[in-house]
Amino acid sequence: MSGFFVTGTDTDVGKTLVSAWLLIHLDGSYWKPVQAGTEPPTDSATVQRLADLPVGRILPEAYLLPEPMAPHEAARRAEITLDMQKLALPPNDGLVVVEGAGGLMVPLTEDTYMIDLAAELDLPIVLVARSTLGTINHTLLSIEAIRRRGLPLAGVVITGPETPHNRAAIERYGQIEVIAEIPWLETVDRAALKAIEPELDLLKLATVRP
Repeated sequence: MSGFFVTGTDTDVGKTLVSAWLLIHLDGSYWKPVQAGTEPPTDSATVQRLADLPVGRILPEAYLLPEPMAPHEAARRAEITLDMQKLALPPNDGLVVVEGAGGLMVPLTEDTYMIDLAAELDLPIVLVARSTLGTINHTLLSIEAIRRRGLPLAGVVITGPETPHNRAAIERYGQIEVIAEIPWLETVDRAALKAIEPELDLLKLATVRP
């Protein structure tokens, strides 16, 4: 199986946007295993619209939790126990982009975290990071967690206003390459995302291993 597990250094860093961007530049499917918050548009609906994907390439969520918060708490409030066995990748031909919820250390159950799901799926990780103040610490901590687990890391996508010194620090101290930078966009649509070319070979990255 080839593809990516898209995670972030924090919430609202642009994981859904990056997932759509990846699928605009690749031929693949999208899966959001745990959707916390069901008010439209959901992440699946947003990716389908932005990437203009056929319905059949949006894999159904394993869990749809009503409240927009960390999965373990959203599940508790919905009186649901998340079962890791139900978070196995659905049958799918070809490349798949999986979007996590929040960051790597967001809890799923009493003793599992989003990074445990990433480990189970064994897909190269795309780490989405902000360009702004504070990103160096958040990004390097996330990279350290990924490498400590021995997980495959494809690279970093930076979102937000161009901040060259933060990018340089992430690449230098994280010993990692930046796949792309996605600036603030006046209009967020397929054409705008298509115009942002990846700086690295996405197909090669989709099969990277430690």
